[in-house]
Amino acid sequence: MPDHDTYDRLISLLDSASVDYKLIDHEPEGTTEAVSALRGHAVSEAAKCIVLRVKVDRRTTRHVLAVVPGDRRVDLDAVKTLYAARYVGFSDAETAERLARAVPGTVLPFSFDPELELVADPAVVALPRLYFNAARLDRSLSLSGTDYERVAQPRVERVASPAPA
Repeated sequence: MPDHDTYDRLISLLDSASVDYKLIDHEPEGTTEAVSALRGHAVSEAAKCIVLRVKVDRRTTRHVLAVVPGDRRVDLDAVKTLYAARYVGFSDAETAERLARAVPGTVLPFSFDPELELVADPAVVALPRLYFNAARLDRSLSLSGTDYERVAQPRVERVASPAPA
């Protein structure tokens, strides 16, 4: 498991912004459905964080961290339209880990890398309580969607679609 620099940076950011957050310790888990059950909340209140590779043109690739409610999926066509891109797909694990500064299953709905653009679905920032792994498999955090939007400052755009049945 990597060191906890990203976790420490998150806590420092939230403390300096006077955010009312709650830490939740639990068994190590990185899947949205399982960790939501451990934390005791609906999957729809979780932040699902996906790193995407966006090819705008032949020479320009952008990396986007899309944040959607845990019971939904990222709408790749919506992201493609949003960026007027030729292609949108999931980033490879190595790039995602480097840019998100966290291992899969612990990616924060925050970006600490200027190369990683943050886009959150409006349903995420509207949540009274938002839950996510805090850059660790064994610890999560909850805060209000309003505080999340104020501190993370994501671009708020519709990027979620219903999960397949």
